[in-house]
Amino acid sequence: MAHPTQLGFQDAASSLMEELLHFHDHALMIVILISTMVLYIIVAMVTAKFTDKLVLDSQEIEIIWTVLPAIILILIAFPSLRILYLMDEINDPHLTIKAIGHQWYWSYEYTDYEDLGFDSYMIPTQDLTPGQFRLLEADHRMVTPVESPIRVLISAEDVLHSWAIPALGVKVDAVPGRLNQTTFIISRPGVFFGQCSEICGANHSFMPIVVEAVPLQHFENWSSLMIEEA
Repeated sequence: MAHPTQLGFQDAASSLMEELLHFHDHALMIVILISTMVLYIIVAMVTAKFTDKLVLDSQEIEIIWTVLPAIILILIAFPSLRILYLMDEINDPHLTIKAIGHQWYWSYEYTDYEDLGFDSYMIPTQDLTPGQFRLLEADHRMVTPVESPIRVLISAEDVLHSWAIPALGVKVDAVPGRLNQTTFIISRPGVFFGQCSEICGANHSFMPIVVEAVPLQHFENWSSLMIEEA
């Protein structure tokens, strides 16, 4: 999760987020090179004492500053389109979970199981135990197995919400009457926090999302226990 004074992204917990981080670094390097070149040209033009008539009217320079930006845009666009298609790719998910936004909590239904579903509320500040995070902890976590394709179907019951987990590179709007979907593969065990990212009313800040990734055997034990309790 993020920590105070952090300037960059959270550590990637999925292959999709790793691709997004690589693209961010790629695009940022291009921006730095362009900014450096423009700054150098501005300083050179302001401080130079000479004037060259070939610079004032030159077709070669006009060709260069027309073609070069086009090449730069292509270098940015192709990796971006590749990631865009990867984000929509869904290949035979091992598990499907339905996440439904309410004012102001989330409910989860594991559609591959007959009686596995629960509501997830934020734990109030006065009920937190040492080591838990204020405004981020939920009484029930969405538990998933690691290294398995997970599909999440997202909708809302009342108003617009948004299901977002930064470490997984996932942010999908929850729209009443509409079913959106996303997919991810969590690469390592851990607990990953997110929050509703669409202003949805007075308690918008109080509906956290907590995803816990565990080994497959632990997930099977957890699902059996939840079904028995239900």
